[in-house]
Amino acid sequence: MKGVIVAGGSGTRLRPLTDLVNKHLLPVGGYPMIHYAIAKMAEAGIREVLLITGKASAGLFTQYIGSGEAWKIQVTYRIQERPGGIAEAVSLAEGFIRPGDKFVVLLGDNLFEDSLAEAVDEFRELPAGARVFLKEVQDPRRYGVAVIRDGRIVSIEEKPEDPPSSYCVTGIYMYDAGVFGEIRQVTRSARGELEITDVNNRYAAAGLLQYGMLEGWWTDAGTPRSLLEAGLRLMKGES
Repeated sequence: MKGVIVAGGSGTRLRPLTDLVNKHLLPVGGYPMIHYAIAKMAEAGIREVLLITGKASAGLFTQYIGSGEAWKIQVTYRIQERPGGIAEAVSLAEGFIRPGDKFVVLLGDNLFEDSLAEAVDEFRELPAGARVFLKEVQDPRRYGVAVIRDGRIVSIEEKPEDPPSSYCVTGIYMYDAGVFGEIRQVTRSARGELEITDVNNRYAAAGLLQYGMLEGWWTDAGTPRSLLEAGLRLMKGES
């Protein structure tokens, strides 16, 4: 298993903090935010990681992470020239991910408590498919929400007014190498992006989308409040 960390985006909700620096380099607890995604990959036994980011802060990422030696992993970098969606960022991993490979994708602003080690071992043994990770939340209208029937995800609804469940899809994904073909089948959304929800829904329609539940805390650290809450949790040693 290899790993892909998506650490681009414009960080609109965190402005003016992100006017000068990529949000994944903002301090959370005792480290820059990106530190935790790399640590989760290493903890899960993943030794080859591709980090995808924009060109504005690429030098700062390499300055902090380097080759990945501090985590005993090998880090490769790839530039997403302009914001084009999570699925577009994942598509840049083609070539790094070889046919037959499976890999984990982490959105760099998702901070969470659970270890991924067991899930990585399980997914490695599957013949094909994808897996997402769900978390029960109080306001699912802010997220992509899983429609679950008979123990499987039949679809994901993005920011629904009337959520079909209270389980949001977090920024933790696992894919087989077939995902690149699936990405090529989706079209850009109204905001001009290739949406990862569209890709996941293709797997769901084929009956190939599994899910796991996060038991510990999780946050999308994309707002000042969630950034603060994540920092307090991590400083208490709950990661």
